[in-house]
Amino acid sequence: MEIVFRALVMFGFLWLITRTVGRATLGELSTFELLLYVTMGDLIQQAVTQQDYSVTSGILAVSVFALLTIGLGWIQRRYRRARPIVHGVPYVVVENGEPVLETMRMERLAIDDLIAAARQEGFEKFADIKLAVMETNGRISFFARAGSGSGKSGAEDQPPVG
Repeated sequence: MEIVFRALVMFGFLWLITRTVGRATLGELSTFELLLYVTMGDLIQQAVTQQDYSVTSGILAVSVFALLTIGLGWIQRRYRRARPIVHGVPYVVVENGEPVLETMRMERLAIDDLIAAARQEGFEKFADIKLAVMETNGRISFFARAGSGSGKSGAEDQPPVG
């Protein structure tokens, strides 16, 4: 029965933490934030199943993680120069229909992954892409060339994407 009470306490605490941290932070998790929340889950599990005999220890550990997450968000908003360090910067991976191979290498983005992302956005050829930007959350934003419509082109002289 004690495990039920521990679970109830930790559930309420996690609910409070997710409400405090905010939707924007939880809506688009970076790789670091995902790892942070997985680690927090492990800390919760230890507190609930009594591997650590103190619920207080679990609450304190998760509180530290939550406060650090909130603190990094505050630093990012307050100090503009810290934003690239805390949040990262977007990188151009396709410019004027040509993949920027050096940037792709630096970001460890395989050409096959770029091709697949372009196809998912409806692009048949790289030539249809004016600009593609790898955002700080890992997603790629594509911008079509003028006159290419939604990424699809009738021109037959360009090799297909993929």
